[in-house]
Amino acid sequence: MSKNTIAKVLVFILTLSIFSCSVYAVNGENSETENDFEIEEIFESEPEENNEKGEVRAIWVATVYGLDFLSSGGTTDSKIIKEEIIKMIENIDEMGFNTIYFQVRPSADAFYPSKIFPWSKYLTGDMTTGPDHGFDPLEFIITEAHKRNIELHPWINPYRVTVKYSDYDKLPDNHPARLHPEWVVKYGSGNSKKHYFDPGIPEVEKLILDGVSEILENYDVDGIHLDDYFYPGKSFNDYYTYKKYRGEVWDIYEWRRNNITNLIKKMYKLVKDKDENLKFGVSPFGIWANNTSKAEGSDTKGSESYYKMYADTRKWVKEGYLDYIIPQIYWNIGFEIADYEKLLNWWSDVVADTEVDLYVGQAAYRTGNSDKSSPWYGVEQIGKQVELNRITNNVQGYSMFSYGSFLKNPELVELIKELNKKSDNE
Repeated sequence: MSKNTIAKVLVFILTLSIFSCSVYAVNGENSETENDFEIEEIFESEPEENNEKGEVRAIWVATVYGLDFLSSGGTTDSKIIKEEIIKMIENIDEMGFNTIYFQVRPSADAFYPSKIFPWSKYLTGDMTTGPDHGFDPLEFIITEAHKRNIELHPWINPYRVTVKYSDYDKLPDNHPARLHPEWVVKYGSGNSKKHYFDPGIPEVEKLILDGVSEILENYDVDGIHLDDYFYPGKSFNDYYTYKKYRGEVWDIYEWRRNNITNLIKKMYKLVKDKDENLKFGVSPFGIWANNTSKAEGSDTKGSESYYKMYADTRKWVKEGYLDYIIPQIYWNIGFEIADYEKLLNWWSDVVADTEVDLYVGQAAYRTGNSDKSSPWYGVEQIGKQVELNRITNNVQGYSMFSYGSFLKNPELVELIKELNKKSDNE
């Protein structure tokens, strides 16, 4: 129950008590039953407020690997790109979403003409070539979204350079990672080995901030959105960077967290300096820390963003470096290692008494499991989660991962239409 609702109920009870005393003095004991009937009628006519009003109903559109866009694969044909954009926005609108997080930089590239990053191969198939006729996909997506009163937030992966180790040699000569190989760290093994910009290098921080500034200066966006990819893991090879830039910090792990926090603080300021009404938010991994590792952590037993990605997401909320946070709670209600409901309540407590809005990242991609014993069989799990969001304090909405999951699952489409329709009608 919201604070406003509680206040209204207390005022009502006080007024009713005064009224009841007067009635009792006139009518005697029989008035008690009549007053009880009146109370029931009043509460039935004024239902409790819920979290659905003004709800953010967002969806991620992933472009890395061509997951959600382009379905046709890379092409320079602007007509094909336009047609797919329009169809995508129409689908999203029909499903009742009001916010899109569109991935414009999946890996040190761009879905728009940039002076800093090359074209994304996931758009045109070639990082040296843009769409024909000077077509700007980002500008077109923003225009089509705004026509339908849908917010468009460019989604940026800040540090990833490649998704495959062999991709590095295919980067164009003017790519920042080729111009400055000293900024790049290899991480992983075998097929999972990738290249990342080193977050501890000041020039890397400037590169990322300049990339965001370029978007803010050239496009009528509604905000800037970051995902959960920060440091890729504990064994990141940045010891020499740490020795050079550690300053007064003698713990490399704390130094890494400071690097990420500094980027978040500066990006928030950059966005707000452009326009106070623009929004800046992050969608981190769902677990900040387990309570066995940190007393303030959640009752979970999973991987921890505080220790693995060096993302102190709780601090960002408490110190107000964000407008919103979207923890990726990609597990089912009752999951022993990371229970959706427990994490939902934990994040609700984190944002309480702050100015940061809480939306919940939900795993639409997990629905449709063919095993009837799976909690992800059918689409019921997502429906239960959205309904739970709507009765949980401080939850202002959700974001579904991702658009392509709906294209593959008509039952999921019908569910989300019904959920969003219900929200609109209340």
